[in-house]
Amino acid sequence: MEKYPNSIIEAWNHRKGPIVFSTVSEQGIPNSIYATCVSRYTEDKFLVANNFFDKTLKNILPGCKGTILFMTKNEKAYQIKGIINYYTSGEEFDDMKKWNPENLPGHGVAVLKVEEAYTGADKLF
Repeated sequence: MEKYPNSIIEAWNHRKGPIVFSTVSEQGIPNSIYATCVSRYTEDKFLVANNFFDKTLKNILPGCKGTILFMTKNEKAYQIKGIINYYTSGEEFDDMKKWNPENLPGHGVAVLKVEEAYTGADKLF
C-alpha cells in the first residue's frame, strides 16, 4: 500500500456521527449498516465491532470486500475500501474489547484492510 495520506487520518480524527459499513453477499447483494463502535487500529486497518451483525456477518464469513463511509465535521465525505477479515480472538479482537462499550456484546470484530481511499470522486490512493 502507498503511504497513507495524512488527509484521511485527519478526517478520521474529525469525523462526525456513525460510519456506514457496507459488505456484499456471495450473490452480489450489497448490505449497509450504520456503526458507531469503530476504531482505526493501524495505519491501514479499521475495526468495526460486531455487536448486532446479521447479514453483515453472513457476507463477511465467506470472504468479501467492503467499504467504510464517513463524514467529517466539515461535512466532507470519505470512503475507504478493502478486504474484510473477521476475528473472535487475537490482537484485533482484544483491542476491540478495550473500547467497545461493556453493555454491548462485542461478539467479534470486522477488520477492513485498506486497499484504496476516496473523498468524493477523488481517489486518494
